[in-house]
Amino acid sequence: MLYRQRTLDTPHGELQTPVLFPVSNIGKRSSDNTPEYTDSIPDLSTAMVNARAIRNRKAQWDRLQGGATLRAEMDVADDTVIFADSGGFDFHKEEVDTTPAKTLETQRELGADIFGTVDTPLSRENRQAKNQRRINRSIDLALEASDTHDGDETLLASVHGYDPKTVQNSVRHLEKEGEFDGYAVGSLVPIRTNYKKVTKIILAARRATNKHLHVYGLGGVTYQPLLLYLGVDSFDSSAFIRSAGNRNYLIPGFGGEPLKNVEGLTHLPCACPVCSTRSYDRIRDDRDLLVQHNLWALALELRRFRYMHAAGEDLEAYLDLRFQGNEVTQRAYKMAKQQVRRLS
Repeated sequence: MLYRQRTLDTPHGELQTPVLFPVSNIGKRSSDNTPEYTDSIPDLSTAMVNARAIRNRKAQWDRLQGGATLRAEMDVADDTVIFADSGGFDFHKEEVDTTPAKTLETQRELGADIFGTVDTPLSRENRQAKNQRRINRSIDLALEASDTHDGDETLLASVHGYDPKTVQNSVRHLEKEGEFDGYAVGSLVPIRTNYKKVTKIILAARRATNKHLHVYGLGGVTYQPLLLYLGVDSFDSSAFIRSAGNRNYLIPGFGGEPLKNVEGLTHLPCACPVCSTRSYDRIRDDRDLLVQHNLWALALELRRFRYMHAAGEDLEAYLDLRFQGNEVTQRAYKMAKQQVRRLS
């Protein structure tokens, strides 16, 4: 097992990893659908934001330039640790309209603690040659950021690839040529249903470095325990928002269940503060409550894994049970377990 616990020093305090970064839609038109949570979920004092989206929203950027703080705009605690990515997902079809220097300037003005380098994600629709050019471009942009970055913030190089060898070679090249505090693996969301492939790519990245490893976009209840087992230090997710939009109720161990399929209940099975005091009908009819529950589900999944580790329980036996109900993820976990044991 590659699971590990570390402390990451940031400008806003120490951060205990592994950790989830809930995605905040601040800067987007849907910015009002991220609930306040840093007071109600005390061990979730983190957030992921899109630096490009915030800078491009003129009214909001003007307020920030005029003295407002990003954390106040987000309605989160002042000590919230913020990861600002470059907005690279916006470039999966569009041309890059920023530079590493401009993005670093934006991330710093936002008061972010962790910076993701400018990147050009891949698409399954692209020819291999085009995706390779995008992989190389992301590497070049990361190295340019390394040359420019001179602050105390954590700098993570964004890395892409649809095969393990490419990701491993990219990380090793960046280790040799640049100065990074860690790496963030992207372009996995489009292939997320191919659990074996995703698992091999993450293992390749973990083999290539002992530094902080982040995975973009796969921090939902299905992937979280697998990422933890593979030694991933942090991950982000917007699943709690997207699932609520589809009226899906997240349940650790089971994934998401559309509430339209659920009949005859007065209360839902979760004991989180949202579900324990409200009826099934109330939660089903209130999207905001469903968003809050779904975020609690992500937080509780991480808490449960940490507890099992602290209690000295056999985490592999726990995960054998955890993945028992899903044949696809179970096969991916078994394959991961075989590869991890070869590394031990």
